[in-house]
Amino acid sequence: MKMTKGGFSILRESIGRLTQSQVDEINFIVGEMDKDKSITYPHGAYILATTWWETGKTMLPISEYGKGKGRPYGTWYKNNQDRLYSFRNGEKRSAYVHEDFPYLYYGRGYVQLTWFDNYKKASDKLGFNFLDNPDMVMKKEYAIKILLTGMKEGWFTGKNLSDYIYQSKKDYVNARRIINGTDKAQAIADIAVIFERALRSL
Repeated sequence: MKMTKGGFSILRESIGRLTQSQVDEINFIVGEMDKDKSITYPHGAYILATTWWETGKTMLPISEYGKGKGRPYGTWYKNNQDRLYSFRNGEKRSAYVHEDFPYLYYGRGYVQLTWFDNYKKASDKLGFNFLDNPDMVMKKEYAIKILLTGMKEGWFTGKNLSDYIYQSKKDYVNARRIINGTDKAQAIADIAVIFERALRSL
């Protein structure tokens, strides 16, 4: 798998001018996908489209704009003992306290990893303590593993690439459930179609 000159021409014609940084980052991600022979062109296209959307088109592992302000995972609450806490996951039935983990787990990385429980899962999977070092999610060597392995194995929502994209099926719209329900699903699906054409270009 490689993004050719023709592939980049398709991207520029369809989604606009690309900076050298965007070109370099696309090449990096495609190069990492190429090392994993289980990732097909449609898988790769959806991974790239997700990254394009979640990173605000930068293709870099960034932190969420606003750092989760106004969202439960980006907010400290106070209990009746004046202890600060935040929720572990979107169900909001369990929490962690500031004195144990003085961090908010807002979106970081290529996929905008959120919530305490997802940072813990990434920590367990990759053998690095992201709970105490959440910004390390943005370090490229970890960010790319979270992106590729996380989407393949369903770390974020329980849904994975093969649930929606396999030999006889290519559902780019519902593949959004791998990351974030159906939020912006059609827009990201449209971008995935472009990236697939680009990846297949000679």
